[in-house]
This record gives sequence, C-alpha cells and structure tokens, in this order.
Amino acid sequence: MKNLQKLALVLSFGLGLAACANLYEPADGKPLLDIRPEQVIEPVPRAEPILAAGNTSPYRVNGRSYRVLDSSEGYQQNGIASWYGRKFHGRNTANGEIFNAYAATAAHRSLPIPTYVEVTNLENGRSMVVRVNDRGPFHSDRIIDLSYGAAVKLGFEDQGTAQVRVRALHADGTEDLRRTPELAEWKSDYRYLQVGSFSERTSARALQQRLDPEMSAPVIVSEVQLGDTAWYRVRVGPVNDRKVLLELKDQLLLLGYSGVRAMPE
Repeated sequence: MKNLQKLALVLSFGLGLAACANLYEPADGKPLLDIRPEQVIEPVPRAEPILAAGNTSPYRVNGRSYRVLDSSEGYQQNGIASWYGRKFHGRNTANGEIFNAYAATAAHRSLPIPTYVEVTNLENGRSMVVRVNDRGPFHSDRIIDLSYGAAVKLGFEDQGTAQVRVRALHADGTEDLRRTPELAEWKSDYRYLQVGSFSERTSARALQQRLDPEMSAPVIVSEVQLGDTAWYRVRVGPVNDRKVLLELKDQLLLLGYSGVRAMPE
C-alpha cells in the first residue's frame, strides 16, 4: 500500500509539473536515448528552394539585429560550435520543421535556410555534413549550433563545445546524389578513404578488423598527433584509380559507413 501511495504521489507531482509547463523551463541537455556515431545519418546535399520561412532579414533576437546572407556561396569560417538537444527536441525550427535532436541538422545566424555545410572538428579531425534549418546560436563566441546527434558524430557531446571549420556545400543537380558531397570535389591525387578517427587504438583496430574482409583494398590504421592527443585513423587505401576509389566509397555506404572522407594521404 505504501508503495502505491508513493507512486501516486510521484504521478501527481509529474502531472503538476506538466500543468505548470509554462512556468517551468527545463535546462537543455542530452536526450534520453544514447546513440552511437554510426547511427547518425548524414544528409546528401540537394538543390532546395530558399523560401521565406526562416529567412526573414533582418531579424531581431534579444534586442540585437541579424541579417541573412543573400547566398552561401564561398562561405567558410572557423570558430566554436556548440550543440542543443533535449530542451528543443520536438519543437519547431526557424523554418517550421520539427527539431530532431538525433538528426544531422544545425542552427546558424546568417546562412540561408536550408544550407548544407561540412563541419570539421579541428580537435579530432572528424568531419560530417549537416543541414542548416534553424537560427542560432545567439552567443557572440559561437558560430554554429549543432544537433546533439551531430555532436555525437563529431565527438564533442561530452565537452559541449569544439573548435570547428564550417564550409558551405552546393548541389547543382548534376551530381550523383547517392554519393556524399565531397566526391564532387575529389582531386586526382586522392588515394585514401578515411572511415573513422579514434582516440583509442583498440577501437581503431576493431574497425579495421571488421572492414578488412569486406574491402578489396588494404585497410590500415595511421596515427596522427593533434595537440596533446594521439588519434588513430582507419583508412582504406592507397588506391591509384579514382573510379575504384568511388566504387569503394559506395561499398562503404552500403555497409552503413556514411561519414567517409577522401584524402590524398
């Protein structure tokens, strides 16, 4: 009986909070579901119209005025990225879409919505594509606010912020949209596919062992020192034929590895 009374008390307390939701604003944080980097699916850039929704310019937030760029052409910037998650999960983004904390999306103060960008974590070398569909972050020291899922894939969900490079990507309708965006810019000297980057050698070795039987090219682990931290990169190659490299890329996509990058060495 006592347990039932306690349960009733907890439920009534929870209903009371729900009824007072307009008076209580929870702090942001990680969503309830834990996810792995490989579960975050990167979007493939495609030509989308720039509609009025989310692109009012100028617009004001907290008494400050912001302008939306006429075009994302040539946009690239280095700075601090943050992430947002549980507090905004299920709410509308600036263009009216529903924010999914696990999807690969982002908020930006000035890029047209939607814009596809490549975000590289300069602290660990990880890179991915996200789709900008929201406005923010409205902190002067940050340049982009990523979804929790994007932060997981880029490896900074625990630290909260990271130094990143943001580069706008474009789709002109002529690319094979099954491929990830950087393929359109592959140079003839690209010889490797980077599948993952890890701070632990054992994690890199485990991925190497999983991939090795599946690949027709060597799967190697290379070490790189970034600041005080050693990172272990899992790569397929070297491959001297660009066509073969593209075929290997498609094979990795079919195996579920969506964040693959082409590199010269």
